[in-house]
Amino acid sequence: MKKNSLTPNKGLSLSQAQSISNLCHQSAMEISSKLTVVNNYCKFITMNSITKVLVSAKPLPNNVVELLKEKARLHACQAFLMENIKAKEAMLTLTRKMSADVSGVKYPEKPKFENPVDKSLSPVNDDWGWEQLTASEINEYMEAEAFAAHIGQFIHKEGILTFLRNELPNVPAIEWMSIKDGEKTPIDINVHHTSEDLLRIHNELASSHREYEQRVNYFKAKVKNLVTSENARIAKHNADIQNAASKINNELQITFDTASKKANEEANDIRVEFEKTRIARMAEIAAMRIGIDSRFQVTINEFLTKLPDSQE
Repeated sequence: MKKNSLTPNKGLSLSQAQSISNLCHQSAMEISSKLTVVNNYCKFITMNSITKVLVSAKPLPNNVVELLKEKARLHACQAFLMENIKAKEAMLTLTRKMSADVSGVKYPEKPKFENPVDKSLSPVNDDWGWEQLTASEINEYMEAEAFAAHIGQFIHKEGILTFLRNELPNVPAIEWMSIKDGEKTPIDINVHHTSEDLLRIHNELASSHREYEQRVNYFKAKVKNLVTSENARIAKHNADIQNAASKINNELQITFDTASKKANEEANDIRVEFEKTRIARMAEIAAMRIGIDSRFQVTINEFLTKLPDSQE
């Protein structure tokens, strides 16, 4: 910023400076109006012994040098006043825009919170359960499943044995067949099963089917229980991790919040002190006056006496 003549001591108030600057401008304009209308000649015409002026003679004033110096003196004084008025306004604007420097306040870094997902386990399914069985158990299961399936297929509603048992009571002792027209030839039917034989076979197979099916269900239940037990363990494991992470994260958050609060209080204290200084500086600048340079003293004194007392 350029040097100025602002001073906290005696001098012109901003109101006085603005008024005097305006008066300097008005006076300089009057001089300019005297100098801008001059010319080098006049024009006239004579007709019928009557002379008419076409261009009036407007020579330079006898005191043209003094007028020019006076005009320059007025503009110089006005420039001096305006320069200092602008300087004061610039200082006020600059001070008004200033803000506290809180860069020295150390704010805490945001904590790295525990993420329980990183350590959590995913639930298992039946595939995992079957993987827990021994090779012998798997082989036994496959054997029992095959026996239960095929025996069951044989003895159940749509099975072969059921068909035989349902058919047997309805098998006739003899059938007739037409070989020649008008004659019927008997067909002997020899039944080689008895209802008792088929029932005995059914009961034997049904007993075996129940045994194999029970064994199949045993392995399926074992797998389900293994899966249920493992998922319960995983759920507890995940809950423990979640609780531990929550505890750690709460402590981190409390530490962070405490440090942040302390930093904010420190920053606010800095801002409060700065604001006090800034307001005091604004008042100091507002009270500044324009110290009158001796070279402009005469001009300023000339107009100062024309100002009302209220502008002191």
